[in-house]
Amino acid sequence: MTTPLNVPPSAASAAFEDVPSAFSPGEILGSVRKNWLIVVAVAAAITIGVAFFTFGQTKIYEAQSTVLFDPQQPRPLGDHVQTYVDTGQGFWSNKEYYRTQLWIIQSLRITSSVVRALGLNRDPGFLSNAAPGVTLPPRQSTVEDAAAVIQSRLSVEQLRDSRLAVIKYMDADPSRARRVLSSLVETYVQQNLDDAMESSSSSADWLRGQIGSLKDELEASEIRLHEYKKEKSILSVSMNDQSNMLNGEMRMLSDALTSIRTKREEVKARRDELAKVTPEDPMNVPATELMQAPMLQSLRNSYISAEQQIDSLEAMGKGEAHPEVKAVIGRREYVKGAFFEELNNIRGAIDRDLAEMDHEAGGIKKLFDEAESQALDVNLLEIEYNRLARARNNNEKLYSLVMERSKESDLTRTLVFNNLRIMEKPLLPRGPVSPNVPLNMAGGLVGGLLLGLVAAIGREQLDRSVKTPSDVEHTLGLTFLGLLPSISEKANGKAAYASRGKRRKEEPEPGLTAPELVVHEFPSSGIAEAARAIRTNILFMSPDRPYRTLLVTSAGPSEGKTTVACCIAIAMAQAGRRVVLIDCDMRRPRIHKVFGLSKDVGITTALLDPNPSLNLAVETSVPNLSVIATGPLPPNPAEVLHSEAFARILDNLKQQFDCVVIDSPPIVPVTDAAILSRSVDGTVLVVRAFQTTKDVARRAARALRNVGGHMIGTVLNAVDLDRAAYGYKYYYYYKRNGYASEEGDGPSPPGV
Repeated sequence: MTTPLNVPPSAASAAFEDVPSAFSPGEILGSVRKNWLIVVAVAAAITIGVAFFTFGQTKIYEAQSTVLFDPQQPRPLGDHVQTYVDTGQGFWSNKEYYRTQLWIIQSLRITSSVVRALGLNRDPGFLSNAAPGVTLPPRQSTVEDAAAVIQSRLSVEQLRDSRLAVIKYMDADPSRARRVLSSLVETYVQQNLDDAMESSSSSADWLRGQIGSLKDELEASEIRLHEYKKEKSILSVSMNDQSNMLNGEMRMLSDALTSIRTKREEVKARRDELAKVTPEDPMNVPATELMQAPMLQSLRNSYISAEQQIDSLEAMGKGEAHPEVKAVIGRREYVKGAFFEELNNIRGAIDRDLAEMDHEAGGIKKLFDEAESQALDVNLLEIEYNRLARARNNNEKLYSLVMERSKESDLTRTLVFNNLRIMEKPLLPRGPVSPNVPLNMAGGLVGGLLLGLVAAIGREQLDRSVKTPSDVEHTLGLTFLGLLPSISEKANGKAAYASRGKRRKEEPEPGLTAPELVVHEFPSSGIAEAARAIRTNILFMSPDRPYRTLLVTSAGPSEGKTTVACCIAIAMAQAGRRVVLIDCDMRRPRIHKVFGLSKDVGITTALLDPNPSLNLAVETSVPNLSVIATGPLPPNPAEVLHSEAFARILDNLKQQFDCVVIDSPPIVPVTDAAILSRSVDGTVLVVRAFQTTKDVARRAARALRNVGGHMIGTVLNAVDLDRAAYGYKYYYYYKRNGYASEEGDGPSPPGV
């Protein structure tokens, strides 16, 4: 495992706040490897239980039958004649029809008929679903209850993209399953035909009953139509023909009236033009009028000739008194009078023509009004006539149709046809369909494995303690400095690794080496190697400015912080550094017991002395290592550690020694460690494997950061190397020199 050497406090805090919560495949695999016995036990229990349950079940046999819904029907009377036994025509493209038929197969009507036909309500084997050969006492139930039993064992499904339906019936007795299903299919097919034939017979009887009433209605409608024609003097000519004749007459009268009115307008225009001619100017006569009246044209020419003669005579110098001029003027006046007389005659003729045209137009208008009135009368007659004729025609058609269908019904009712056919009759089942032993066993095994995996992972997740370096780094977001294996005290005085079972059997004996001095007593042991690995990682955390003062604390009590502090201090001393180990745990001090010192003189006595002795530190049997005990225990340890006197003592010790290691109380219960963390260069948090919970460890790290203390990293203490699931045995070298465990050699930890 790679251990980061230089992690800024801000980055470590961010990592601590953003802790991943999702399961990783490695964690899941580790949980399974650790709790594989639970997985195997749960899987075996579930599989054995499923096996007992499966073999204890009654064997069930299934009979099958296939039914065809056939839309094609024989038509011996031709395609134009519908058959009355048409039970499904017109519904084959409708899914509702198939759903209806599938429901009818399982309906109470069909199943009740099967119960009555086979007497199943008095069959105890059927009612109890007993296997063949089992003798049961007599039992009887209602037909409806027995039918409900059939419905519970019956299933019907339509084959996809087909007109086939598969009917399945399950029973403990294979022969009974076949018998019940055969009866059910035959009953369904027969009742389908009976329903169709019953419908055909009832339809034919109804048709025959309607013939008499329809005949009477037809005769009554014919008589009413005849009486109406007689009353209104309607000829045998159809009303449409009469309407057409009146329409033609009205069209001719309308054309004649339009022609006369047009001609009158022309004559009136001629009269208006002639009215413009005055006696003073006979020359102003329309040319069209002159062309129509030759006499008027001749008189006009004579008038023009006289005018020309007068102009010639006057040009010759003859005046009006000249006889020739008078003669010509007299002839002109005569011609002028004759001209206007003829013009008046023409005007009179035009007026007479206008009067005649007005009279003729009035006569034609009268004839048109009479024809229009007749047409309206015919329309009114036609409405009632058409109503009576339509009633007569409808009665005639209905009577003919009913008569025809009645005759056809006598032929079609003799046809026996069913749109349902049994394609496959039920056969005797060869083997049971339930219970499915291979499937149940496989399902039990898979389900057991899944439940075992869930149990193993759940057990691991319920255990909230810190167990592995991965928990320290990824789950808690803390820097991992190293681990210390679990230490036991053996009868031969040799400290080494030990399993939990061995530790339970072996109790420490008086006079044996203290576990805190294992690094000094057994420098070649794996524990010493682990302590040196922690020392190396601490030095590498700040190689340019080594930590001069170190605080060792833990989240809670009994997590081995004193042991870790001793191991770190001894490892530092073995590296040639002058080290002093201070016991600042003024709640439960232990360092003086480890080194066989008295606690009467220590930190508290130095605080009371204004001139503390320079020989406050007591040298130990460990080279380069000195120890300072707590001294008399004060009632207020937090105030003592927060005093300026303690800060001066700490400054003096930093001048005398290369490294100062301080053992403090747990940080969660009391505030001593939080106060000390602000006075040291770095703090080491001790976490006991399989004991310290993740929440408590997070709370301890948060408490240190809240006061501004610099936390170097975390040491995982009391690791049981016999837990092969976590692979701890591969982190360190183990020498077979009598001072190491029986784990054998292995690679050195990172950073060593």
